[in-house]
Amino acid sequence: MATMPNTMPFKQGLSLWCPQSASLNRIPRVSSRSFRRSYVAAASSFANENREYVVVGGGNSAGYAAKTFVEHGQANGKLCIVTKEPYAPYERPALTKAYLFPTDKKPARLPGFHTCVGSGGERQTPDWYNEQGIEMLYEDPVTGIDIEKQTLTTNSGKLLKYGTLIIATGCTASRFPEKIGGSLPGVHYIRDVADADSLISSLGKAKKLVVVGGGYIGMEVAAAAVAWKLDTTIIFPEEHLLPRLFTPSLAQKYEQLYQDNGVKFVKGAKIKHLESGPDGRVVAVKLEDGSSIETDTVVIGIGARPAVSPFDVVGLNSTVGGIAVDGQFRTSIPGIFAIGDVAAFPLKIYNRIARVEHVDHARKSAQHCIKSLLTAHTHTYDYLPYFYSRVFEYEGSPRKVWWQFFGDSVGETVEVGNFDPKVATFWIDSGKLKGVLLESGSPEEFQLLPKLARSQPTVDKSKLQNASSVEEALEIAQASL
Repeated sequence: MATMPNTMPFKQGLSLWCPQSASLNRIPRVSSRSFRRSYVAAASSFANENREYVVVGGGNSAGYAAKTFVEHGQANGKLCIVTKEPYAPYERPALTKAYLFPTDKKPARLPGFHTCVGSGGERQTPDWYNEQGIEMLYEDPVTGIDIEKQTLTTNSGKLLKYGTLIIATGCTASRFPEKIGGSLPGVHYIRDVADADSLISSLGKAKKLVVVGGGYIGMEVAAAAVAWKLDTTIIFPEEHLLPRLFTPSLAQKYEQLYQDNGVKFVKGAKIKHLESGPDGRVVAVKLEDGSSIETDTVVIGIGARPAVSPFDVVGLNSTVGGIAVDGQFRTSIPGIFAIGDVAAFPLKIYNRIARVEHVDHARKSAQHCIKSLLTAHTHTYDYLPYFYSRVFEYEGSPRKVWWQFFGDSVGETVEVGNFDPKVATFWIDSGKLKGVLLESGSPEEFQLLPKLARSQPTVDKSKLQNASSVEEALEIAQASL
């Protein structure tokens, strides 16, 4: 659904759902067949092959870019969006959260989570794009670019002339090699609606599920599997869940919650290969220590890679991956921009280059880029890293989990609270508060977190350590502002 690779000390999964969108769990099911037909009807065609603005990609960034073009009166008859999917841009994080709920738990379905509902905005359905005069080219990925001629070639053979190009191709899921069973029937990856639909089909027949990876995808898929009442095991090579962010103590609390819900863990494990049965489907996960875990369904969530092809020629960042851009998302080629997961940009607050795979950055980078393109807005993008997860939110769950993190996970940590339900972790480096994570906070408490992380105030570590509650610890931190 995602990382700040190498330069950042924590990993972000590709599966993140916006905090404001819990109500989407109650969206009624819509027929995918009739829904696909509506997309074809929504596509409009330009009078010629010249497009003033072309966005390549159909994820969060594309949707929020479209919104910003419309707000500035520059969409109608000028903007074209090219996507490999049959759907208008949607809030991708839903795919590993409410989308995976069983049918009796009111799962989210399109058109319920089109952008920009995740941030409280208008739901941009296919009809919306048609009404705004935006040309949508569905199921036709871009396969080539000619920078000198400013043209794109699509899979169907279309030749698109652009004035300004915005690359919003996002990421692709990292996969197991085929030679160790990475493509066996019953083995799933999640990046788009088709992936999630395929997994749901398997979950409805499954008895045993193995999730490979202890990051965001692993945690969110395993939580959803509890609602399906499956025998679920999470396997990962690290010593605890989400090691790039969670401390061992914090991870232990979440692991216990999963175990209380029947989820098993196999930590510090390396996978040798996936085994198939007589019918070719996956039947077991073979570990390097010789042990084997029986299963009929496997979900692999081991990260993602920036989808740079065919735009490698634009200029890549060799350290964090992705397309190199400046603080306004301009690449080294005039008239070409890159936004969202695929962009390697200057993280101003920490003075380093980063690539962030997160819905919040996808939205904000798109808006910043388009405003810079269309107006006199020249400010450097000043992003504050933000990550969150929401799990066990299906109907009837005895406990819902929602945590948020802002800032940088560097330095010493102070943990306050017993996870009943609240717990907070503060990262302190050279006396300054650099990052903070809060579980089950109130709206007011969550709103305090970015203020603390951006201000990086000097805090009294001993006072935090002696705080008797999460509330008291947050009051101490707030006083330092």
